[in-house]
Amino acid sequence: MKLQAGGQDEAVGVVALAEAIEAALRADLGIEPAAADAAAWQRATAIALRRKVMVPWLAAEAQALGKRRVAYLSMEFLVGRILGDCALNLGLYDTLGLALDRLGVPLAAVIGEEPDPALGNGGLGRLAACFLDSLSTLGVAATGYGLRYEYGLFRQGFAGGQQVESPDDWLKTPSPWLVERPSASYLVGFGGHVGFRNGAPYWEPGEQVSAEAHDLPVVGYGGKWVNPLRLWQARAPQPFDLPQFSRGDHLGASEAELNARKLCRVLYPDDETQAGKELRLKQEYFLCAAAVQDILARHYAAGGRLETLHKSFAIQMNDTHPAIVAPELVRVLTDGTGMGFDQAMRITTATLGYTNHTLMPEALEAWSTWTMGTVLPRHMQIIEQIDSWHEKQHPKRPVSTKIVAFDTVRMGNLAFISAHKVNGVSALHSDLVRSTVFADMEALHPGRILNETNGVTPRRWIALANPPLARLLTDELGEGWQTDLDRLSGLEARVEDAGFLDHLGQVKAQAKARMGALLAPQGVVLNPEALVDVQVKRIHEYKRQFLNLLEAIALWQDLREGRASGAVPRVKIFGGKAAPGYHMAKSIIRLIHDVADVVNRDPKTRDMLQIIYPANYNVSMAEVLIPAADLSEQISTAGTEASGTGNMKFGLNGALTIGTLDGANVEMREKVGPENFFLFGMTTPEARACLATPGHARSAIEASPRLQEVLQLIAENRFSPTDPGRHSGILDMIWNHDPYACASDFESYYAQQREVDSLYAKPLLWRKKAALNIARLGFFSSDRTIRGYMEDIWNVTPLI
Repeated sequence: MKLQAGGQDEAVGVVALAEAIEAALRADLGIEPAAADAAAWQRATAIALRRKVMVPWLAAEAQALGKRRVAYLSMEFLVGRILGDCALNLGLYDTLGLALDRLGVPLAAVIGEEPDPALGNGGLGRLAACFLDSLSTLGVAATGYGLRYEYGLFRQGFAGGQQVESPDDWLKTPSPWLVERPSASYLVGFGGHVGFRNGAPYWEPGEQVSAEAHDLPVVGYGGKWVNPLRLWQARAPQPFDLPQFSRGDHLGASEAELNARKLCRVLYPDDETQAGKELRLKQEYFLCAAAVQDILARHYAAGGRLETLHKSFAIQMNDTHPAIVAPELVRVLTDGTGMGFDQAMRITTATLGYTNHTLMPEALEAWSTWTMGTVLPRHMQIIEQIDSWHEKQHPKRPVSTKIVAFDTVRMGNLAFISAHKVNGVSALHSDLVRSTVFADMEALHPGRILNETNGVTPRRWIALANPPLARLLTDELGEGWQTDLDRLSGLEARVEDAGFLDHLGQVKAQAKARMGALLAPQGVVLNPEALVDVQVKRIHEYKRQFLNLLEAIALWQDLREGRASGAVPRVKIFGGKAAPGYHMAKSIIRLIHDVADVVNRDPKTRDMLQIIYPANYNVSMAEVLIPAADLSEQISTAGTEASGTGNMKFGLNGALTIGTLDGANVEMREKVGPENFFLFGMTTPEARACLATPGHARSAIEASPRLQEVLQLIAENRFSPTDPGRHSGILDMIWNHDPYACASDFESYYAQQREVDSLYAKPLLWRKKAALNIARLGFFSSDRTIRGYMEDIWNVTPLI
């Protein structure tokens, strides 16, 4: 099977594409082929493909004029490398490979030169990227709105086992994919004061920056539709003061530009300081204000009127970060227009939708009224108006539903009240949103909360990430599964066929070989027969990388003491970043490295157990690790994970899941069958009861001699012999607090890991269960998710 989308590329020959790439190299980059390195070829290839993208892109823009459009607002879009994905969706992947071969350049080397765009961090951004892919594939008019971060979150390195953060300078060489849009430039204000003109309030900002648009093309599968991801860059309206420079104040002459550029330097600036808090709020407002102005410009260009905005646009808030869009919409609808507040709120709520991504009240954004009033004084007034408007509608509402309370602006409540629909991202999560974090809101607004279970794009996460599996699927199912993932169910008829299962095993072996090549520069030599056990995600206590590590130490001890008779060779892989200010998460990273250093050097066990933590986990690394995984670790404390999408990617690539009844794990287990899922741990009600019990952690530890032994090894500095007490903070946490019940779930988790060993020792049965996972997970396509949003929230239809 070829990695072609089919249809469009028939008339475009290998020679023509090679000539186009060579022409871009000479004409656009000024480099002769003989002098070009892989990076130059990558840029030239991207330029040549971008030119092909422009035809359907401009056609889509013309066709979408005047049609209802989705505006998807998110602080993160973790899109991954664009070149290979673009070539796949245009139907040119194989043609491109042959064209580059003709030029004497391997396709893999060219793709490998492209940096991952530093536009996100974790699941929130990866989900947004999948959604944009599906919107384009389905032919829905949509624009993703985000920020053009210069450095993203950070580039992760390790020194002495500790995380080291450095700038992720992905724009060091300008991206060929970014299309500047000089006509889309808007002023965004901050601070200042609110005055009155003709009896009506108006805002006089004390500072203004210019939002300049840069578009990344998002090509739908088949190349029929292209939507933009519009990224805003902040610039000073007057970036350079020549008279000031001439007076000798050379730094001051550029101060306005430096201050503006701060807005898009990094994703999630540390908000431990007041300056950090204000910068983060400014970032969020900058995104929303620029997006609203752009939305209005599109609306007016199509002949729309202010009072019909909600008929032309559906604006989706991806979490609470863009919630400030609500008062911004009310401001532009009312200030100086003559529109009444009630009408403005009707339009605003009809336009906005809000996706909730957390069950933890502390994770819902909140700003002090002082910070909000200082940075956005007019918006603080409007927020109070929205709060009063809501209170008039519900005079007996509980305090928990107020937007402004205890000198705090609750952005979750603002988003909820200002949206006509609020959705969770898995069935369990949505039920818990109704019964916990927004229970009082649900009572006031029954039916506003609905569920849209997450999904992932099969184009990037199967076709691009796992070509051998894609070829197998096409051989078995024919073309078309890439846009109709329900067709995977056709594999069920083959799960008893030894030949098919052997082929599936070969696919996994090829993926492990690719992973081995990725890790080889770090001195890692992988046993090709080993079970590959992977947990890759943001490092956070609730995701319980610590529980995974505790089990690894216990297994190591069992291997050393001859107690692990049923064990199979295992490679445990961790990956992910900890927020710079998250001390416990960074302590867990250091302990993982300390344990790995001891375990991997142990001659008694190193053939049976390896622990690996590659630095700077990102989309490109995920595309290698996920297809190679045999076991997917989805082990968050029940009731904490909203959904997860990594669990879906692993399952669709033939990994079995070990997990709790949390997030989308619940639905995945229902789909694949309980017998094909390694379930452990407490349910959500059990976990909450446990955590409410004083001394729960100590009781669980005292009931588990195995866990006591593990903790004793850490306490005895077995993994930090030169730095006694290094891990005392972690030990204090688990003995005295254990906020995510690692101790209470340890024995159940350990027992299920031994079931994993037992099954992996039966290769044919393991492959059968892996095949059933693939066959039964077609539901978890982001195309299906987006169709749900289209029908239940956005009221939009495809235009192709």
